[in-house]
Amino acid sequence: MVAKSRKQTGKSPTTQTDRDKNQLVSPPGKSNARRPGREGKAFPGFHPNGLAGIRHKLGLTPSAVVKHGLTLLLAALTGYLHWLHLSQLFENDRHFSHLSNLEKEMAFRTEMGLYYSYYKTIIEAPSFLDGVHLVMNDRLTEYPLVINTLKRFNLYPEVVLASWYRIYTGVMGYFGIPTKMCWSINRGDGLTPVDSCEGMGDPAYFYVTCVFMLNGVMMSLFFIYGSYLSGSRLGGVVTTMCFFFNHGESTRVMWTPPLRESFAYPFLVLQMLLLTYILRTQNPSKTTMVALGVSNLCFMLPWQFAQFVLLTQVASLFASYILGYLSPTKMQSILVTHMITLAVCFILMFGNSMLLTSFYASSLISIWAIIAMRDHFAQVFKAGIIIWVMQGLAWVGSTVLLKFMLSTILGASDDAHISGLIKSKFTSYRDFHTLMYTCAAEFDFMELETPLRYLKTLLLPINLLVVVLVAGRTFQDLGRFLRGGGKASGKSDEVVVAAGSEVAAKGELVYHSLQLVAFALLAVLIMRLKLFLTPHMCIMASLICSKQVFGWIGEKCKNQIVVFAVMAVMAVQGLANLQAQWAIIGEFSNLPQEELLDWIQDNTGPDSVFAGAMPTMASVKLSTGRPIVNHPHYEDAGLRERTKLVYSMYSRMSGETVKRNLMKLGVDFFVLEDSWCTRRTRPGCSMPEIWDIEDPQNIGKIPLCTHISRNSRRHFTTVFSNDIYKVLEVPKDQR
Repeated sequence: MVAKSRKQTGKSPTTQTDRDKNQLVSPPGKSNARRPGREGKAFPGFHPNGLAGIRHKLGLTPSAVVKHGLTLLLAALTGYLHWLHLSQLFENDRHFSHLSNLEKEMAFRTEMGLYYSYYKTIIEAPSFLDGVHLVMNDRLTEYPLVINTLKRFNLYPEVVLASWYRIYTGVMGYFGIPTKMCWSINRGDGLTPVDSCEGMGDPAYFYVTCVFMLNGVMMSLFFIYGSYLSGSRLGGVVTTMCFFFNHGESTRVMWTPPLRESFAYPFLVLQMLLLTYILRTQNPSKTTMVALGVSNLCFMLPWQFAQFVLLTQVASLFASYILGYLSPTKMQSILVTHMITLAVCFILMFGNSMLLTSFYASSLISIWAIIAMRDHFAQVFKAGIIIWVMQGLAWVGSTVLLKFMLSTILGASDDAHISGLIKSKFTSYRDFHTLMYTCAAEFDFMELETPLRYLKTLLLPINLLVVVLVAGRTFQDLGRFLRGGGKASGKSDEVVVAAGSEVAAKGELVYHSLQLVAFALLAVLIMRLKLFLTPHMCIMASLICSKQVFGWIGEKCKNQIVVFAVMAVMAVQGLANLQAQWAIIGEFSNLPQEELLDWIQDNTGPDSVFAGAMPTMASVKLSTGRPIVNHPHYEDAGLRERTKLVYSMYSRMSGETVKRNLMKLGVDFFVLEDSWCTRRTRPGCSMPEIWDIEDPQNIGKIPLCTHISRNSRRHFTTVFSNDIYKVLEVPKDQR
């Protein structure tokens, strides 16, 4: 039996409260046991017609004010519901409110623990600036190197949240307002009691709450996005319903709050909404372009993968330009905004070379040059298909050439693994680093079950229908354009469309269809990237409410009947998906790792250096503050080579070779996990088999980790062991 009693603290109430305790079903690997109105004076200078003046300035009629107000109200409601949904799923899965501080930290596994450790560093530092200095001069993450983690790990979200936390707790403390409630948890089964705290004053609670609130705002943006794209609030309803009905395919923020996508993706939604407005507006204002740039920057700063997403966006826009749906002037304005954003991001990331050597940066320059030379293209090539193909080939060739030139000049190789990963998708190419990615399910090809799940909620059929309709009318326009001789190809700032086609006249629909195809290709190649595909499919589904796309159905009433019928069919599987999510009940528990971290804290010095599996090293750094030599952020070339040396423990090499590798890195202790030696996600994907690609001369030998797990005395000294972990001390006298 598990009991929970309130701990008496200076800021907590002194009464005792009993919590309900239930025996609930948990996912595999998790424990089943649960722990238990005033009138005010007008401001000086306030004019009674002030609101009317604002309305008049914005050019809104009273009915438009009501319409937009209702849209914003519904958007706020959907955002609030999504925030509640995420918070409840997270709590159900981990019982986070009842975990100790150590257990909360252990719940942030792999990269999550690494990112959270810097947030913890800043809030525990004597001052905010001291904390920022520590993360910019970090000696713990890649010992003995001193690295600027703000440059390497996209940590601006942690810096912002840490500043907010310090401000919040400081203000609340000044006014004497309690910010958290702490409890003593009796865990039963002979385990020692632990302290658990709830409330925004708890660092982990504050962190995850801010993440979920941001993603609640994201859902509000989705509602506005769907409403704007379709021209109907019903389109916003369709978008949000599709998102909820396909929630497990749309996001994983409820399971992995600290990941970079949790912070970055909401800003991509805002950026694409603003881009849609720009595409629809004949002469977008400078303010709109600045807003696009700011949202672009907020998307790029938190996530190293943002450049690849923006590459697909620029490519989709360029295709729209080539086909005549985007004017040269507007395309160049968008390119300039992207270039300025990239430059600002490069500065704020302290000169991170991956930004300048990316295909995204090269693509911006290439497209700008092609548009600048559009008159030369028109003189050399015949208007129509030939000039379209040549512009496309010029973009691909110049982008690839420029990217490799910049990489050579700047000596950057951090993104070399991306090329290897893409190469492995189409050929039999394999190496150690490529297999480290492809053996993980999230980096494999999209599983067959994913489109089947889209099919059951009607998301796939609706999107196919929308794309076919947009593509069909676009081909009609292009056919009429070609039959007319293509006189306006690439020269005019006017959108080249044929009269009578309402869909083709909306360049944003062509862009969105192309963007959907790009996201689909990414998701097919790398399953993890369906987090871009599924939400965009939800956006495209809103177009079933669009008069321009589905005006052939008839009058508004008939269209709404069709939409409601479709949503009713969606709801059958959609509600079943939601109920499956709500049924996930468990509690985080990892006693073997807790024993390991407690032992490290109590029996090793603060300067003891550790090596081991990347996920475990993140937890060691976060919870014990010990230096580590490798970690889960695998995007750096130097770190990949360090990890390869550490993982030689799971190869078939000799013990002496592995010991020399560890001594070269200055390791004091190695954390050995038998599961890393034996587990095999599929043929060819166990660690010894991955090493066979790099070390063919030792194929057939028993892996070293197997020998060490049986008897480590010949090479190392075992100083701690339990059912999962074994800590090996590297002999100091042999260094």
